[in-house]
Amino acid sequence: MRNRIENSISMILACACVACALLFLLSGCGTAAGGTIAGDRSASGKASFLGSGNTDDDASSGKPRDTVTDILMPEAPGTTEYHNDDGSISIDMSNTSEGYIMIRDRNDKKVQIQITNPDGEMYPYPLVTGEEYKAFPLTCGDGSYSVKVLENTSGDMYAIGLSEDFSVTLKDEFRPFLYPNQYVDYTEDSDAIGLSRKLSEKSDSDLGFVQNVYNYVVDNIEYDTALAANTPVNYIPDIDKTLSSGKGICFDYASLMTAMLRCQAIPTKLVVGYSGEAYHAWISVYLDEIGWVDNIISFDGTDWTLMDPTLDSTNQDKEAVSEYVGDGTNYTAKYIY
Repeated sequence: MRNRIENSISMILACACVACALLFLLSGCGTAAGGTIAGDRSASGKASFLGSGNTDDDASSGKPRDTVTDILMPEAPGTTEYHNDDGSISIDMSNTSEGYIMIRDRNDKKVQIQITNPDGEMYPYPLVTGEEYKAFPLTCGDGSYSVKVLENTSGDMYAIGLSEDFSVTLKDEFRPFLYPNQYVDYTEDSDAIGLSRKLSEKSDSDLGFVQNVYNYVVDNIEYDTALAANTPVNYIPDIDKTLSSGKGICFDYASLMTAMLRCQAIPTKLVVGYSGEAYHAWISVYLDEIGWVDNIISFDGTDWTLMDPTLDSTNQDKEAVSEYVGDGTNYTAKYIY
């Protein structure tokens, strides 16, 4: 029985995660960031995150939760800012206490960002160049970080355009997981943010809201096998494109749901790592009732299980999904965004 389940899930993930394997080819990899499972944390057992995602089937039985209208957005005020000699590259560190830095590169080149966290692990990112600053999260807590802006010189060769060391003291541990960033990109005008507010208004608690968002994404986004087979290197999710097309790969599922939860003040981690041997993306959330729930699909009254919207949406055998997910030992976190 177990072999049948693992073979079924493995086939899904082999397809689902080809795309994720292309994300960091140019910029290398850091060591494992380490993921944890919520273990024996529990709540009073409310709704299952498995089920209908239609907005007519929402989890609401009482007074609506307080819907957030003023979302947190990253800024580059220039209070603490570093530049290269000609000013074409800028790193704004004015808001490190909020859990992010802002980077801009005006040069028409391929650019890679490397952020090394206090444990010495390097997180790689692509950067879209131009006049606009992009936000990069500081997800590994307080301590000493370094950042390098690498510009392509030729072929696979890169040179350091700007490099800085800096220290971070967060206002609180949740700040990096409440803002948009390079991989969870949204604005006030994003369609996904408007949808998130509507789902919030139909929810009577944070738990019910997470359920509604999860179910909506699972039931309305189809896995894009064509994109998975031809994903560009350094792929960056576009949440509104995912929402309008109704298609996406694992990174798109996780990014969309992360954005919809963060904009409603639900701290959410986008996790990239391995499911078995397949590169994959999923999420974890913070709920006041139980703290960080690092990996949930559902709460059955006793146990929490992994929140993996891609896997849940692509497999009709919910029992097989739940058994594969189990206590999360099939999952290993590498990067947390």
